[in-house]
Amino acid sequence: MSSNQPAMNPSLPKPKHWWKHSKVRNWIVFPLLAGFAGAAVIITSLRITPLPSVGLIDPTVLDDAAGNELAEWTIRGSHSEQVPLTDIPLSLQQATIAVEDRQFYRHHAFNVTSIGRALAVDFLHHNIVEGGSTITQQLAKNLYLNQQRTVVRKLKEALYAMQLELHESKHTILTQYLNLVYFGHGAYGVQAASELYFHKPVSELNLAQSAMLAGLPKGPELYSPFRNLTAAKNRQYDVLQSMVRGRYITQNEADKAFRQPLHLSHVHDPLQKAPYFTATAIREMQQRFHISPDYLYRGDWHVQTTLDPVLQKAAERAVASTLPKQGDLQAALIAMDPKTGAIKAMVGGKEFDKSPYNRVFAQRQPGSTFKGVLYTSALEHGWSPAKRINSEMTTFLYDNGKTYTVHDYGDFYAHRPLTLKEAIARSDNVYAVTANLEVGPDEVIQTARKMGLTTPLKPYPAMALGVFPTSPLQLAAAYSVLANGGNTVDPYTISQITSPSLKQPLNATREHQNVVSPDVAFEMSDLLRSVTEPGGTAYRARKYLHGPVAAKTGTTNTDAWTVGYTPNLVCAVWVGYDNNKPLSMTEAHLATPIWGKFMGTAQQRDPAKWYTAPPQLVERTIDPATGKLATSACRDRETDYFVKGTEPTDSCPLHPVIESSEKNHWFSLFPGLFHGTH
Repeated sequence: MSSNQPAMNPSLPKPKHWWKHSKVRNWIVFPLLAGFAGAAVIITSLRITPLPSVGLIDPTVLDDAAGNELAEWTIRGSHSEQVPLTDIPLSLQQATIAVEDRQFYRHHAFNVTSIGRALAVDFLHHNIVEGGSTITQQLAKNLYLNQQRTVVRKLKEALYAMQLELHESKHTILTQYLNLVYFGHGAYGVQAASELYFHKPVSELNLAQSAMLAGLPKGPELYSPFRNLTAAKNRQYDVLQSMVRGRYITQNEADKAFRQPLHLSHVHDPLQKAPYFTATAIREMQQRFHISPDYLYRGDWHVQTTLDPVLQKAAERAVASTLPKQGDLQAALIAMDPKTGAIKAMVGGKEFDKSPYNRVFAQRQPGSTFKGVLYTSALEHGWSPAKRINSEMTTFLYDNGKTYTVHDYGDFYAHRPLTLKEAIARSDNVYAVTANLEVGPDEVIQTARKMGLTTPLKPYPAMALGVFPTSPLQLAAAYSVLANGGNTVDPYTISQITSPSLKQPLNATREHQNVVSPDVAFEMSDLLRSVTEPGGTAYRARKYLHGPVAAKTGTTNTDAWTVGYTPNLVCAVWVGYDNNKPLSMTEAHLATPIWGKFMGTAQQRDPAKWYTAPPQLVERTIDPATGKLATSACRDRETDYFVKGTEPTDSCPLHPVIESSEKNHWFSLFPGLFHGTH
């Protein structure tokens, strides 16, 4: 022993190894034993407890305004078909495992690496934003749980996933998952998805198509090839590369599959009643209420919509009975309550299954229907219904020497001065361009913006004739301002949304803003009545109607319109070709009967009392030939409303009333002139 080392004191106890300290041993052993015992109890309990019945989650239901079911989605899908794993191509099975859960056949419900990554992401965001879920966990979630992102739901998901692994084989779990997972557009399961996207059974899918489908469950709306083919192809590429990394396919096979045409289906089966409306309501849930369509389709939501089932059937019937059965001519109809903005009926095209594109939102030239906005602006700027403008081909000077020659439809002119009511009834273009230039195009644009037209407008003379596109929905909203006493409304399709995941129901918010004076709104409503009266451009609709209506037609080379309203309902109808093919003479007159048939049904169902004139307006009957007060001798008479102080006060000079004493004097001088000769 070295003299430098201290001598051991035999009286001191030898130091114990750390493991031999009873306290340390207790701190380690007892928790481990308790953990093992607890895990054993949980596993045993899960093993002996039967799996819950499928369908603990209530379906998602969309109802119309009367409480009738429009659509329903359950975990089995609104359009699904169960297929055995042997009918599902190996390429689709492998693609799904490669991109969703590479350790599927190795783990027992959980992937520790994925969970760790997800926890790190959640910690950084201070919220549950990434799932890290295995196929088994996703199946448990879809079978038994709602879509809330909470810690409690994640714990339940974990327990149900463990229970699934204890009760079912991997073969069964994968089969259930592939038959249940949501692929977008209402399709659940690989069979429904294959029919939807490729119009063929899942058993016939090739590698390229399998990779496309396998990439959809992560984001059915985001990666839908119907909505965004570029995003869908990028996702397909990621799936193929995952298959390469998993050694399911070679890089050469992946490259070949990526270049292969997908041959997407162009036939989409309608999955709901009123499909154009239902699709719009789903989009509104996403945009207005920030509820993902994926959540909607997975269940546990109840959505009350604004659709009137009677009016919807009337709209569909009006379109189907008027448009030719053959050919590509299309139509759109939108009807809403002008007092609330609730959309009551919607038809976005002739056949949803052949073309789900909703033309209610299409940008088309409104033609003379824009004159409803133009003349509202004119009245707001002091124009009188008695103002007369000569109807003949006219060349206008504007913008420092530029010229613009305006023509009436078919070059048919009155060749005399017209009042505003006559100009509206005849849809005279000369009157419209004159009003546009005298009021000022910028002022007209400002009125259009206030009334809800947000599409681009330029201060040109031709703006008066509706050359700048807008949609049927925006046009209906603009005319609802006139129907609602000058107040705007925001169109909507959803009244209320309820769900166990919500603390309280979500309700539609209704905001109103007065943008047009009530006096002008009433004047316009009265002036627009002339369009369906004799000599008006929509007189052919009169045979379908059952009371007064305000209306305006519009026609361009490629578009035909009729827009109008009662106090209870505003409706816009468009007819045309998607490719802007010119309309024939017959086709150019189809919007009015569609509108008339629909509005006639609406009037029968809900008769409306016409508007009462505001106290600031006075009623006067004028002779349209002079714009002066009509006398008893005037043959042509027109009744208009004027703001007090602006009404005509002079009598018609062309037809003076002859007093009885004066008449007797002329009788005595020229008896033969009045009584004739024999």
